[in-house]
Amino acid sequence: MNVHTAPRGFGHLIEDRRVHRTLYTDASIFNLEMSRIFGGTWTYLAHASELPNPNDFVRKRLGLRPVIVTRDREGKFHGLLNRCTHRGATICRQDEGNARRFTCPYHNWSFTNTGELAAVPMEEGYGPSFDKSELGLGKLRVESYRGFIFGTFNHDLPDLKTHLGPSVQLLDEWLDRWPGAEIQLRRGAHKLMCAGNWKLIYDNAADGYHPGFSHASLLRMRKDRYGGGVDMQWTLGNVDDGLQTVADTGNGGTFIDQRAEITRYWDQSAPMPGEDAYARIIRERLGEKGEDALDVVMGSGMNLNIFPNLLIIGNQIQVLEPQSVNQTHINWYATALVADDLPDEVNSLRMRLQEDFPSFGEPDDLANFEECQSGLEIEEVAWVQTSRHLDTGKEYIGAKGMLTGPVSDELPLRVFWREWLKRMESGNAWVTQ
Repeated sequence: MNVHTAPRGFGHLIEDRRVHRTLYTDASIFNLEMSRIFGGTWTYLAHASELPNPNDFVRKRLGLRPVIVTRDREGKFHGLLNRCTHRGATICRQDEGNARRFTCPYHNWSFTNTGELAAVPMEEGYGPSFDKSELGLGKLRVESYRGFIFGTFNHDLPDLKTHLGPSVQLLDEWLDRWPGAEIQLRRGAHKLMCAGNWKLIYDNAADGYHPGFSHASLLRMRKDRYGGGVDMQWTLGNVDDGLQTVADTGNGGTFIDQRAEITRYWDQSAPMPGEDAYARIIRERLGEKGEDALDVVMGSGMNLNIFPNLLIIGNQIQVLEPQSVNQTHINWYATALVADDLPDEVNSLRMRLQEDFPSFGEPDDLANFEECQSGLEIEEVAWVQTSRHLDTGKEYIGAKGMLTGPVSDELPLRVFWREWLKRMESGNAWVTQ
C-alpha cells in the first residue's frame, strides 16, 4: 500500500500581497502538487458527451497519472488508473473507444471496464494463494454534475455538488442558455504546449487586467477593420470603469462576469466566415426565435474556473494538463448545443467562432506564460505581486454570497493560493492500491 502525506511548511511562501517565485519553479513543489492537489481534491476528468454509449472509454490524465474514464453497461462512470497490477504497463493505449475489457499487451492480464481483474493466462502458475480480487485496477472516487465528470482519491471530501458551491448555479446558467439543449464536446481538441508552470495559466483565467494590453494588436486590428463594439472591445481603456466583475466561488474557484455589459450577444460577436448566409438560414427557419438562436452562437460572457484544472471560457472548455514544473499542455474543447429546435447552422457558426481565440488570442497568452517562467528563474527577485484592489475598498459581498471585486482585481490569485495552501498542507491522507 502507498500512503500519500504532504509535509507542512509552505505558509512562509504565501502572503496576502505576494507569493514566492519558487512556487512556480521548484520541481519538488510541483511533484507534491501532483499528489496533494491533482488527486487530493475534486479534479475534472472528462465530459459525458465524450462517452455517449455503454462501454465507451476515453484516456485522460489526473496530474501525471494516466487514467481511463469508462462508462459501464449500466451507464455509470468510473475512473481507473491506467496501470496493470502485474508489471505496471499501461493497459489502454487508445485515446477513445468502446470496450468491455482492457487487456495488457505485455502478459495479457485482462480487466473489466469497472476495474476488476477478470483473467490471467496460466493462472495456476501463481499457486493456491493467488487472489484476483486483490489485484484489480486502482480506482478513483468519481462523481459527475450535468455531464462534467470529476475524480479524486480523497474520500474525506464532501460530495461534488456541495464542493462546487456557487459554481453549480453558474454552471446551470452556462448550460441553460437555450432551454432544453444539451451541451456536447465536439470530437478532438485544440491542443497547445506551453513552456510554463500550470499555475500561470490558471492565474490568467480570471485576470481581467491583462486583455487590453496583452491582446492589444488583435483588438486594434478588429476595431480598425470592423469598427467599435466588436468582441472584447471592452478591454480597451480603464476596465474598472465598467460593470464587469470577478468573484470567489469557493474552494479555489473564480468567476468573471461580463454579462452586464452585453446588450446583444450577436451584435458583439467577432466576424466569422460565412456568417451572413448562416444567419439568414437561421432567421428563415426560426422566425422570431432566430435572434435568440444567434445570441447563443456568441460566448456566454462567463469565465468560470473550477480549481485546479477546468476553465470554462465563453462557449469553450479549457483543460490544463501539467507535464512538469515548466511544461503544461492546454486543451481547448469546442462545444455544441444540441436540441430539436436548433438548426445545425447554429453549431456551424459556434465552431467558426470557437476557432477564433485559440488561434489569434491564445498565442499572446502563451508568450506571456513562457516569458513569466523565464523571468521567475531569476533568484534575486523573489516575489510575485497579488495585491491589486486589496486595499481600495472596492470588494464586496455580491450575488450568491460571493466575495466580488472589479474585473481587474487580483482577488482570483489570492483565492487560488488560499486553496492551494489548504490542499498542500492538509492533514488528510488517502490510500491507493
